Amino acid sequence: MRDREPTVIHTGGGWAVAIVLVIVAIAAGLFLFEGGYLGNRNVGINVTLPKIEAPAPVTK
Repeated sequence: MRDREPTVIHTGGGWAVAIVLVIVAIAAGLFLFEGGYLGNRNVGINVTLPKIEAPAPVTK
């Protein structure tokens, strides 16, 4: 008795699933960038450097 070969069933919905996934990915990207989660992050770091005076010249 021979083993049966696998049966492949094509439903034709692969393109529809791919299009839905692309639309969801674009919507998620727009949400993250427009919501400020990934782009235009304003961290607001202020750096104040200490004042350093030059040493006095050495005279002999």
